[in-house]
Amino acid sequence: MSKASIKVRPGVLVQRLRDEEDETDELQKPLEWSIIRRLFTYTAPIKGKVTALAVMTLIRSAQLPALGWVMSLIIKGPITSRDFAGIGLGVAGYGLIALSTDLLFHFRQRYALEIGESVVNGLRTEIFAKLQDQPMSFYHRLKIGRVIGRVTSDVEAVRVGIQDVLFVSVIQFGSMVFSAVVMAFSDWVLFLVVLGLAPVLWLLNRHFRVKLSLYSRAAQESFSRVTATLAESVNGIRVTQGFVRQETNAGLFRSLLADHARYNIALARTSAILTPLLELNSQFFVALLLMVGGWRVFHGDMTMGSLITFFLLANQFFAPIAIIGNQYNQALVAMAGAERVFRLIDVVPDWADDPKAADLPAPPGQGARIEFRNLSFGYDPARLVLHDVSFTAEPGQTIALVGHTGSGKSSIINLAAKFYLPTRGEVLVDGREIRTITSHSLHRQMGMVQQQNVLFGGTVLENVRLSRPEATDAEVRAAAAALDCLDVFDALPAGLLTEVGEKGAGLSVGQRQLICFTRALLADPRIIILDEATSSIDALTEARLQQALRKLLTGRTSFVVAHRLSTIRHADLVLVLDQGSIIERGTHTELLARRGQYAALYRQFVQVDDGA
Repeated sequence: MSKASIKVRPGVLVQRLRDEEDETDELQKPLEWSIIRRLFTYTAPIKGKVTALAVMTLIRSAQLPALGWVMSLIIKGPITSRDFAGIGLGVAGYGLIALSTDLLFHFRQRYALEIGESVVNGLRTEIFAKLQDQPMSFYHRLKIGRVIGRVTSDVEAVRVGIQDVLFVSVIQFGSMVFSAVVMAFSDWVLFLVVLGLAPVLWLLNRHFRVKLSLYSRAAQESFSRVTATLAESVNGIRVTQGFVRQETNAGLFRSLLADHARYNIALARTSAILTPLLELNSQFFVALLLMVGGWRVFHGDMTMGSLITFFLLANQFFAPIAIIGNQYNQALVAMAGAERVFRLIDVVPDWADDPKAADLPAPPGQGARIEFRNLSFGYDPARLVLHDVSFTAEPGQTIALVGHTGSGKSSIINLAAKFYLPTRGEVLVDGREIRTITSHSLHRQMGMVQQQNVLFGGTVLENVRLSRPEATDAEVRAAAAALDCLDVFDALPAGLLTEVGEKGAGLSVGQRQLICFTRALLADPRIIILDEATSSIDALTEARLQQALRKLLTGRTSFVVAHRLSTIRHADLVLVLDQGSIIERGTHTELLARRGQYAALYRQFVQVDDGA
């Protein structure tokens, strides 16, 4: 697509959207009443206000044309007959109606804001809850920017649709209906002329509906791509600056912004054509009414007062058309946002705990027995990354996983932690197939330290307590002391109460990793998973940790992924993996004696650590 051009071809646009979001013919359905009904299920806590607002909306719909009708009565009656007392009474009645209209407008606006807030809070709460329940495979496919876009711009579009578009449009449409009823009662001949507007409006709406629908969805989707790129750029700013990619990334971002601008301009241009056409159509019908009404007055078929009454009501009938035309575009944006939000909420997890799954008992002071039995696995079932893997980790044993990058080490620990389910074969924990165990009870008995340490905003103490929130300060200090790192924490500016900063930015990499170790020990788990856990710690600190780590692993079943000999050589069983298969197994000493793949890896990666 040329950057100089603003024209967007709907066919290309539909294909792009289908490629991006796997959408179907829903693009041709700009307004879905099922979605609107679903949105209002989030207003259950304030159901009374929804009912009150509906009543006020109907009343206000009648009040607006009533003002025009009362005005016409005052002109036809007291003003025409020079009845000054009647004029006073008429003006007083008009003032009361106007005052009640403004009073209802206050409550209508306030209740609409509360209802919109209720829907927004409900949507964001449900999105967050659904994200928490998704398995790891979902996050391999997910772009974080898309989630941010759903929770921010898409949900805000829904808020605008409810607060500003829905009730305003209902009031304007209601005013047209009430005005039409009074006009039909006043002069049915002129009202037939007004009815001639209906097919014209229908044709205009039909012509512009699909275009507005496509462009509004394209604008929303392009903004989601902008958000996703921004999130990736911020998270990867160190790499961007390290490889001097600032200008390149800025160019890519400008290109996305240009796409977003083109879609918005296409949307604005289409809307800018529709609104004047509606306005022109209204003025044309007013002119036609003047001709027909004047002809009827000249021939005595209606009085001048009746003509004035009809025109005041006709203005009340035609005025909302332009407003509704403007609101229609916003309604499409809100509908596109709601569809995208519900598409995220309705994502069916790749798997979930079996309803018959039961909790895993946790015998105190005893590790778990974990068996991999003829297991094959692929993140994409058509492309396996593990092939027929079988081994057993007896209670209290340490299993070391060794191999080149991509050999399947992380896949094994992901399966042992039930982050994924086997494609074929079984994983058994204490003799029970892992599918029959609830994920919650299994994870409660696990402690995990990964290469990429994860800290949350708050203090060191709060981050350590994530594994056991009820732990006392003394228990936290005891866990740190057991790992021989309490002095490291005490040396921080505020000790354990030191703020870690966003993602632990206020601490060194080694300090962050020590927090993760202490957090794992505090949980007192039966199963320990160390995934390159010491790679971020200097050799001196690691030497201090070794004795404490042996205490941590004693009596617990553990899986250790590491290249350093100091972590591997005490393992009860070393599994050497290559392209998803176990090619060697045995103790460190046995494997070195065989002079096979493990011995080669030892010489390549850990000979220096061994002091050889």
